[in-house]
Amino acid sequence: MIAEAEKILQTYYGFPSFRPGQKETISNILELNNTLAVMPTGGGKSICYQIPGMSLDGVAIIISPLISLMKDQVDALNSLGIAATYINSSLSTTEQQRRLQDIEARRYKFLYVAPERFESSYFIQMVKRLPIALVAFDEAHCISQWGHDFRPSYRSIVPNLKALSNIPVYVALTATATEEVISDIQNLLHVENEHVINTGFERDNLAFHIIKGKDKPSYIRSFLSERKNESGIIYTATRKQADALYDQLTAKGLSVAKYHAGMSEDQRKKSQAAFIQDEVLIMIATNAFGMGIDKSNVRYVIHYAMPMTIESYYQEAGRAGRDGEPSDCILLFSSQDIQLQKFLIEQSFMDEEAKRQEYRKLQAMINYCHTHSCLTSFILDYFNDAHVKKTCDRCSNCMHRTDQTDMTKEAQMILSCVKRMGERFGVSMTAKVLKGSNDKKVKDFKLNSISTYGILSNYTEKALTEWIHFMVAEKLLATEEGRYPTLKLNQESVDVLKGNRTVWMYSTVIPTGESADYQEDLFEKLRQLRKQIADDQNVPPYVLFSDATLKDLSRYFPDSKEDMLTIKGIGEKKYEQYGDVFLEEIQAWREKNPDVKTKVRIDDSTSVAKPRPKNTDEPSHLVTYEMFRSGKSIKDIAVIREMSQQTIEGHIFKATKEGYPVAWGIFFTEEEEQKVLEARNEIDEPRLKPLKDLLPEGYSYTKIKAVLVKNEYM
Repeated sequence: MIAEAEKILQTYYGFPSFRPGQKETISNILELNNTLAVMPTGGGKSICYQIPGMSLDGVAIIISPLISLMKDQVDALNSLGIAATYINSSLSTTEQQRRLQDIEARRYKFLYVAPERFESSYFIQMVKRLPIALVAFDEAHCISQWGHDFRPSYRSIVPNLKALSNIPVYVALTATATEEVISDIQNLLHVENEHVINTGFERDNLAFHIIKGKDKPSYIRSFLSERKNESGIIYTATRKQADALYDQLTAKGLSVAKYHAGMSEDQRKKSQAAFIQDEVLIMIATNAFGMGIDKSNVRYVIHYAMPMTIESYYQEAGRAGRDGEPSDCILLFSSQDIQLQKFLIEQSFMDEEAKRQEYRKLQAMINYCHTHSCLTSFILDYFNDAHVKKTCDRCSNCMHRTDQTDMTKEAQMILSCVKRMGERFGVSMTAKVLKGSNDKKVKDFKLNSISTYGILSNYTEKALTEWIHFMVAEKLLATEEGRYPTLKLNQESVDVLKGNRTVWMYSTVIPTGESADYQEDLFEKLRQLRKQIADDQNVPPYVLFSDATLKDLSRYFPDSKEDMLTIKGIGEKKYEQYGDVFLEEIQAWREKNPDVKTKVRIDDSTSVAKPRPKNTDEPSHLVTYEMFRSGKSIKDIAVIREMSQQTIEGHIFKATKEGYPVAWGIFFTEEEEQKVLEARNEIDEPRLKPLKDLLPEGYSYTKIKAVLVKNEYM
């Protein structure tokens, strides 16, 4: 069955082979083994249940936490000709009933539902009567009580599902799961250890950055001025922040939308649709937005403030670069962020044990913001990823270590002060003592009498606080968990005090975009074409092709179906739908840019190839025309000139526009010409795809274009 799965992968998704973990996950499901797949965002988790869903008999039920995810996935499946639908609160009662009837009539292969649907006895009874291929839990960390986005409604459906006898296999998928979350999911769904597929958490196309000490609005305006044509998300901690930033950027004339729980459902839907459809480039939102958003071309995610946990941060930041293209994840940190998150924990309805767990996670997030080690490695280590490397060579801490300062002496003073304070106080009080503050609490505890009082008085409290946080992050100091964590010495502290370890600090810089290795003007033309077709079909642009695919088209300039099918993301199904019209756009660009250097692929790498030499000083299209007039076929000319047939046709059409005669009968009959012209009169402008859609089968783009050229529409 795995051979059939590989064929589906190539035909429907346009990928030559599975990504890490996909093949093992799909094999497990096809063998009806309950399976848990832990893969990074953008790692292709949806393929892991969609391909088995197509292969196995019955309907595949996908339990998904957010409406946005359902619609995106259903749009993508339907665009591939696979019958899929969803049931959620966005539908009217009448529409829900109609879809339920269609489901019972077995008209769909995939059904996406919210977890709350399984609280309906009517829905449960309907599921009982259906042949089921599989049940998949997307964003499966939501069913674990230890997950960062635990939802009781997710947990309560598990016993309801287990009461059904017609579910052959369960699959759970998540991008963010600690060891305790993995164990919890295994117990809930009876997943054996050998059926847990964990490919690691690293996203090697993401570059992480921490920015401190900058005015946040000013930084964002500066950053966006460097990334004018790129799509991104800016997460804020509060609605107030989202509204204020939205107003500021809108006033600057930027293409912005906003999304938070204080807006009406209709307003949120319109904002999300505008962002998904590439009608606005920037989304400003609280964390109410984005879970499950399948928009693949998000080039950056900026966090306006520090999130509460690394799980939340990694998932939100992970919405960048789902297409595999290089993308930036930037966290703007200030010390006030810590107090806000502590306030939110205290205002929650959690019991004391749960709060203690949240403070532990918050401390890890604080440490992330202060570490000078590799940011990627810090995150991977948090998830106990077995593939952790010392450096990623792309985060701000790895890339900008030129300004290195030895602060071993200062670190020894800080550690000595913590010891003399009895290891009973936190960061703030320790900084005050080191500074020699006259704060009342310092005097109340008689800390102004210890030998380390004022030992670093030539530094500001802010700088001392930053240093102490850095030492905690680097595990040179330990903390006790809680709202007011106290500082403790550990073995690393002892090594520093004894002079057995040097302590270094580094500075960081603002990330900027790198120069592109593809033709940006062609990429922009292909983006516009994609948007135009997507609007005609009422689907998100990335459902057609991802940005990564468009960039490959703008690197390699495929000039035939065979060439185009070698581009990742273009399979037979996608080519049938869109291949010709994109080839035509590439051909037109190449004719205007004949001497542009082309990238050629050699074992998945690239090298620069020289442009083809011209055979004569005569214009290239006239060389082609003379060969055509001498009786050579278009196919033969293409072989002789080492060009595509589409390019040769374009040369001939260009010559005719300049007054050179051609026998149009080789392209079309009079009857075919009449039909094309009739169809032309039904549309506002001579666009090839709408014309082709109006005509019977057998009318190629070449035939249509020839009619338009002859009649001077092109």
